[in-house]
Amino acid sequence: MTTRPSSDRRPAAAPPPGAAAGQDVSLREMRWWDIAPVLELERELFPEDAWSPGMFWSELARARGPYATRRYLVAEQAAPGGGRGGRLVGYGGLAAVDGTGDIQTIATARAMWGTGLGARLLTELLGAATDFECHEVLLEVRVDNLRAQRLYERFGFEPIGFRRGYYQPGNVDALVMRRTTQTSSEAPSVQGT
Repeated sequence: MTTRPSSDRRPAAAPPPGAAAGQDVSLREMRWWDIAPVLELERELFPEDAWSPGMFWSELARARGPYATRRYLVAEQAAPGGGRGGRLVGYGGLAAVDGTGDIQTIATARAMWGTGLGARLLTELLGAATDFECHEVLLEVRVDNLRAQRLYERFGFEPIGFRRGYYQPGNVDALVMRRTTQTSSEAPSVQGT
């Protein structure tokens, strides 16, 4: 999982950046042509431990067909004037193996923090876990990424352990979290997140 650090430095009185823009974002399946813009956002958000192009290609290779075990999404902000070719502002992915889901990655552009986009992506990935008949979902999150930890806790994830030095090259520990499958009526509301 590549839930890495983010800054919590935002003035309390300031409205969340991109709050109005969050309304014109749609989620869709990630395709091969999304890899370049995903990598651009990946490198901006996670300069020390960004995924390689090969990692995304490998994951997408398992996301289609009758034996698919992956679900990858992108969040696309509508182009000005409602035209085609919007800007990619987030992405996320889930792997499913033998009844266990693993959130592999989830990220949103800084301008979208506080708009609820991360919660929307997570909701869709948890829906995919249900589709894959997963009885639990796991993830790793940097111990210093408190924003993400709070989001996951709202969705019923609980800490179950640590992976020492998991994020390299910074040698940062990962908190391992788990969520058992819930019905959709038990999932938290994403409004106002």
